[in-house]
Amino acid sequence: MEVRIDPHTLERAEERGTNEDEIKDVIDTGFAVPAKHGRIGRAKIYEYGTQRHGKYYQQKRVEVIYVVEGNAVITVTAYVFYGKWEGQK
Repeated sequence: MEVRIDPHTLERAEERGTNEDEIKDVIDTGFAVPAKHGRIGRAKIYEYGTQRHGKYYQQKRVEVIYVVEGNAVITVTAYVFYGKWEGQK
């Protein structure tokens, strides 16, 4: 299935600390998360082990919200959360 990353999604994703490769990886291999308005949500936790805005974070969780139209996945937005998650991958 074709993945179309909306330019606004990519711009916001980069500001939040992720990129096109991670967005595609989350869509392909992430776990399901709730999404509103008939959209689909998937998330994945990555080892991070570095600082962001002066604070150290062990992991980051990337969530991608998207819709499926025909044979295409079209992104709506991507969120990035920093911290430590147990038992999820």
